[in-house]
Amino acid sequence: MDAHQRRNLALAVAGTVLVVAYAAWAAVHVLIVNPLAAMPGYTVGEIHDAMTAAGQWSGPLRVYITLAIGPLLAIAAFIVTVRRRDLSITSVASVYLALIALGAPGYFWASFDIGMGMADTFQINGGDYSPWAGPLYALSFAALVALIAVGAWVLLRRRTPAAGR
Repeated sequence: MDAHQRRNLALAVAGTVLVVAYAAWAAVHVLIVNPLAAMPGYTVGEIHDAMTAAGQWSGPLRVYITLAIGPLLAIAAFIVTVRRRDLSITSVASVYLALIALGAPGYFWASFDIGMGMADTFQINGGDYSPWAGPLYALSFAALVALIAVGAWVLLRRRTPAAGR
């Protein structure tokens, strides 16, 4: 394995770990942290039980399925990176940056159902009560900015003037 392949592999490992960690934190935030912040004095079990009794909670499966998309795509990208030796480092980085950037809409979608269920059950706002969603959004925004920067760098690099001009 040459240096180029080792760099791509290291990037793919780091990217996959970051995407999986993002999804795991998003799930913990959606299912535990935010409900506890929204309903102080209640346990998670009491919150989910009240939502179930009100017909506003069908369990965590939708959250898990939604948030599993990113890690599954990251694992697929890892497998492609291992198998393909001709990938540029910018293409590998771009895939993982895009997955992290798309984590914010994924988080929003995963939290929407439970947020609306809490709003209807407890007559509260359905948004984030915990500040710990902020790092997820910040990381997604930073990844989007980095993705744009990588794209601009690739475009500028391709537009170098011809020799002799």
